[in-house]
Amino acid sequence: MGKTAYLVLENGRVFRGERFGAQDEVLAEVVFTTGMTGYLEALTDRSYWGQIVVQTFPLIGNYGVIPADFESDVIGPKGYIVKHWCQAPSNFRSEGSLDAFFKDRGLAALSGIDTRTLTKIIREKGVMNGVITDDPASVDLAAVAAYKVEGAVRAMSTKERRVEGPEDYKYKIALMDYGMKDSIWKELAQRGAQVHVCPCGTTAEEIAALNVDGLMLSNGPGDPSENVELIEELRRINQLKKPTFGICLGHQLMALAHGCRTEKLKYGHRGENQPVKNRETGRVYISSQNHGYAVVSESLDPKWGKELYVNVNDGTCEGVRYTHMPAFTVQFHPEACGGPLDTRMLFDEFFAMMG
Repeated sequence: MGKTAYLVLENGRVFRGERFGAQDEVLAEVVFTTGMTGYLEALTDRSYWGQIVVQTFPLIGNYGVIPADFESDVIGPKGYIVKHWCQAPSNFRSEGSLDAFFKDRGLAALSGIDTRTLTKIIREKGVMNGVITDDPASVDLAAVAAYKVEGAVRAMSTKERRVEGPEDYKYKIALMDYGMKDSIWKELAQRGAQVHVCPCGTTAEEIAALNVDGLMLSNGPGDPSENVELIEELRRINQLKKPTFGICLGHQLMALAHGCRTEKLKYGHRGENQPVKNRETGRVYISSQNHGYAVVSESLDPKWGKELYVNVNDGTCEGVRYTHMPAFTVQFHPEACGGPLDTRMLFDEFFAMMG
């Protein structure tokens, strides 16, 4: 049995649980994800920076810790909440338990929480802040409510440019790292591209000097509209007219660079079962998603672009095709680890665009 601890929401609701992992007090935005598998990918997804992640699936950790499945070399979330964590994982690839992994990486976690009720509160009231603490009476609810996720992209982006993929390549691609999942560069490299992973502040001049065939804009954390300098630089990069493919935050930043607006969703889309419809073909795909903001469809200007995908559940914008330059972006994750690979063909579309 772990030590008793609590999750206190900004509205004063208290959930009692048991600690595992690190023993820290953690203040963050509380969000839920509905994936039945892929907890390792979620834990190493830097898009969760500044957030406490609630897993709606009741048993987490049953296949242990498998470093080969990580999406980055860091833990993304600030905290982690589950109904049950498996203390005896069974998988021939496993290299340990979540408890030891979390202690090593400094991630505070709670088990025994009524995640069903917690998720229903977030769905009904919207995303709210919370704190993992040993003493709920000491929590300042005003300070909890005032917390904001800020500076997320620069905190999670790589600091040095590096090269991935084969030396013998057909295309050279600049991948802007806004807090990316490694599966993105791996999808590009598998198709024979040399991938130059670039820090988020890379300039248009530096991209031009690389003489790349295409530009990839990665996923990442936080409020897209706060990245004013990155959006302005992306406007300059767009003037190079390189074939461009954006995913998640990259999709949002590309839209903002074209004068669009973004809005915060009530509780976001996080999981592996989000239906999206292609507006050009009418076909529906099941997608993996992790985002709390969306591009406002009405802010798209038909002079330069059109909505390419739409979310079947709530009608929000899930993709844009740009008509004044060779570019398209999607809100969901076609690299989808973990999750369905229904839309992996979008990488092939990007390569066809470069060709």
